[in-house]
Amino acid sequence: MPINSFDNYPMSWIPNREKLLYPYYISLAEELEKAIREGSLVENVMLPPQRELADFLDLSHSTITKAYKLCEVKGLVYGKVGKGTFVASGIGSKTIKPENSTNIIQMGQALPFYEHNDKILQVTEKILRDRYASKLFEYANPFGNLKQQEAAQTWMEQFGIDTEKGAIGITSGSQNALVITLMALFKPGDKIVTDTFTYPNFISLANMLNIQLITLRNDEHGMIPSELDSICRNNKINGIYLMPSVANSTNISMNLKRRIDISSLITTYGLILIEDDAYAFLAEEKIKPMAMLVPEQSIYINGIAKALSAGLRIAYMRFPERYRQVIENAIYNINLKTPALNLEIATEIIRLDVSNELILQKKQAAKERNKLFAVYFSDIVAPIKIFSHFQWLPLPEGCSGKVFEFICKEKGVNLYGSERFSAGDNYGIQAVRIATSSPESVSELVKGLEIVKEVYDSVQSAVGTEFIL
Repeated sequence: MPINSFDNYPMSWIPNREKLLYPYYISLAEELEKAIREGSLVENVMLPPQRELADFLDLSHSTITKAYKLCEVKGLVYGKVGKGTFVASGIGSKTIKPENSTNIIQMGQALPFYEHNDKILQVTEKILRDRYASKLFEYANPFGNLKQQEAAQTWMEQFGIDTEKGAIGITSGSQNALVITLMALFKPGDKIVTDTFTYPNFISLANMLNIQLITLRNDEHGMIPSELDSICRNNKINGIYLMPSVANSTNISMNLKRRIDISSLITTYGLILIEDDAYAFLAEEKIKPMAMLVPEQSIYINGIAKALSAGLRIAYMRFPERYRQVIENAIYNINLKTPALNLEIATEIIRLDVSNELILQKKQAAKERNKLFAVYFSDIVAPIKIFSHFQWLPLPEGCSGKVFEFICKEKGVNLYGSERFSAGDNYGIQAVRIATSSPESVSELVKGLEIVKEVYDSVQSAVGTEFIL
């Protein structure tokens, strides 16, 4: 009997040899997936080395290798050269769902200032008084009519998109546009690189479609080009997902040089860029979209829910002509139609220039709230992202985002730990995202910030103790 077969041999995962059926690598992969999804193997834990597990189970090394590879293709695990194989942190659904509790201060889900919806209502009432309003409840072209396409072009051009180069699609929100993109241009087993921390709902979509996400290291300017170059040189990478303007959740905005450097690598390795620009309207300076640096390899998505109204689930996506057929097929197959009433409201808001008025109001409201955040955390978060709907708070060493989130919730504040935003290696970074836009009032925001600061101070004083492990 191999030495590693003793029952008390320390391993992070000890599968039951008797449950394995031939072919063993498939059966072993199924057992591993079950352990991960049920939570007995937690995110970022290191799996047993392949040779040790092979010895323990009396199986060949190649059997273990193939089992791990099957799970890697599904995005369940990821490998680090020279270090081993680890459980991915994006398992299952990371979709951020609304909190309905009235007994907790909401600083988790980033809500886009509902008090500005009165202007949306005025435009809607005008539309519904039109004698042709009933047509808005019929089936319609999912790409919109000429007037709606012109409004889409107006919206995109203000963010630096040349609408004459490529086509503009209209979808039922950014999430819908991401589904269309992934289903049209990627297949199960494909690999997409992302920032260390990124949009949780994109992580969930990739998991559902068995697309593997690989997180890369960031600095203050975003994804590090050398990291992207290294992973592409040694692996078959199919795409890259970025939020280069006010990234969710870290607030990082790429400068032009970084965008050019990353775009050059996208060209070199033939990647498909998915540029999600949902928060571009909050950027402190306008920088050329990456989609215009690699126009033939990019999908540019800009939803209006955050900028205008959460209830208007409309997004505009720009794609090159060479992707037109597959994107159009996906739009028709998934949508059939984008809600015509929502689209008409969005069109009129843009056409009447109400959109710019709404954006200015939202930026001003965010600025006032973020000044309050700075009162409590300016010595920790610098510089404060003055127009953002959320702030990224690094935590004291030894405290996880998950633990900090739990403690705050026990004290009546809901915020999100960094683990929610990671699809793989988080490189030891622990933080929380605090949505300053979400409390119902300024006084509620102040109360929430006081609680978070109190928890932060208590955690900081307890660094190194069992309390925060």
